[in-house]
Amino acid sequence: MFISLFFVSLIIVILGNFLGDGMGALEVLESIKRCGLNMVDLKFVDLLGQWQHFTIPISEIDEDSLRAGFGFDGSSLRGFQKIHESDMILIPDLSTSFIDPFSNKTLSLIGDIRDPVKNSFYSRDPRYISKKAEQYLLEKGIADVSYWGPEAEFFIFDHVRFNQSMNEAFYHIDSEEGSWNSGHEKHSPENGDLTRNLGYKVRSKEGYFPVAPHDSLQNIRNDICTTLESCGIRVEFHHHEVATAGQCEIDMRFQSLTKMADQVMTYKYVVKNIARKYNKTATFMPKPLFGDNGSGMHVHQSLWKNGKNLFYDPAGYAGLSEMGLYYVGGLLKHAHALCAFIAPTTNSYKRLAPGYEAPVNLAYGSRNRSAAIRIPMLSKSEQAKRIEFRMPDPTCNPYIGFPAMLMAGLDGIKHKIHPGEPISADIYEMSSEEAKHIKSAPSSLKEAIDALEADHDFLLEGNVFTKDVLDTWIDWKINKELDPMRLRPHPYEFHLYYDA
Repeated sequence: MFISLFFVSLIIVILGNFLGDGMGALEVLESIKRCGLNMVDLKFVDLLGQWQHFTIPISEIDEDSLRAGFGFDGSSLRGFQKIHESDMILIPDLSTSFIDPFSNKTLSLIGDIRDPVKNSFYSRDPRYISKKAEQYLLEKGIADVSYWGPEAEFFIFDHVRFNQSMNEAFYHIDSEEGSWNSGHEKHSPENGDLTRNLGYKVRSKEGYFPVAPHDSLQNIRNDICTTLESCGIRVEFHHHEVATAGQCEIDMRFQSLTKMADQVMTYKYVVKNIARKYNKTATFMPKPLFGDNGSGMHVHQSLWKNGKNLFYDPAGYAGLSEMGLYYVGGLLKHAHALCAFIAPTTNSYKRLAPGYEAPVNLAYGSRNRSAAIRIPMLSKSEQAKRIEFRMPDPTCNPYIGFPAMLMAGLDGIKHKIHPGEPISADIYEMSSEEAKHIKSAPSSLKEAIDALEADHDFLLEGNVFTKDVLDTWIDWKINKELDPMRLRPHPYEFHLYYDA
């Protein structure tokens, strides 16, 4: 990098110290300019969870612009404004600063969106929803912080093609690790030699965790981790995941809700761009491959107050407190509605299907990865006690998904919703008779959207979610995703029916 990691860390610390002090922040930006940075990249997220950005020369930033923000067209973004009400303002949050590793001499800042006419934060800004959820938690007095630890899995492929038109629909994926290439005569880009197949393909469901040369992505993940740390994100570990063809996982250290949502967006940004650096492509699509495991985003959660973990009770089941159990009860009760946000795509339900270690069973248990909620038992420490909700996938917008889960858990605490008896057996191996009392996840996005329409009052508490946000989300999912998918012929239908 053009600037030492020490200097990057120093900039972040200084900016944090000057948070809220316009003149101090300006002085810091001038210092950055003197050190060679000349651009500020302002990032924000649309309703569906895609990072957007625009870039401003440091010479154009002054005290007034930092306080007043920067204008942009809200009508050109998914789920935002109509064209006759398009003007929106982005207010940079100096505490989010990092040196952008993919843009020369650029400081990156995440912003919050304001409506210039109403002179208020924008109801459909997902980051505003996450901040309101944290404020609601404080106001209720239950806890002063919630901690979040998502495990967002992804694939790194070597080649991908897809198209959808009036007379054609297809996708094609390739990977030098793909098990389907084990018999290919002249496959691999390994070592730059296109005339050899060197074997060592990852067999389906056997990608957890063979060493190199089966795991061909070690150095790419190393590079991702180093880059994340240069952006101020603490990484705990990384590894190859279960599926063939380059499935990976990198775990970040837990953080508070909005901070972790910021980090998830940075994480996806870094993963995709480092893959591109190696002439590969990364995807967080939950189920890009048929017949192997999909990519989830298991989310570890806990509530704390005055430095005490409220989910911890050494005398409770699996070391979980009564409050923790009620939180689990809230997640399970509202799981179908939550899926509209935490498994928000039609492709999500290709992953949420039996047979691929997917968390389709609405149950909980200690160490039990066949249940939707696992209580980890890796440590007896108070610091480590938490619950792991396994249903989300990485197409989830974290600024919306995390608050939705928090509100469901808090509803469980409020109404003392007990989750019932834990399940310690492998639910995947149960007979239909044994498993008949266990509810299942929705089987489609349509089911999840229907559930959200019927069950959303818990989200409206404290004005964390608004009816406007829910209506816009449901309308988008039905008209932009469900209906277009429903109306198109599927390639497999030709296999089934062409000779009818």
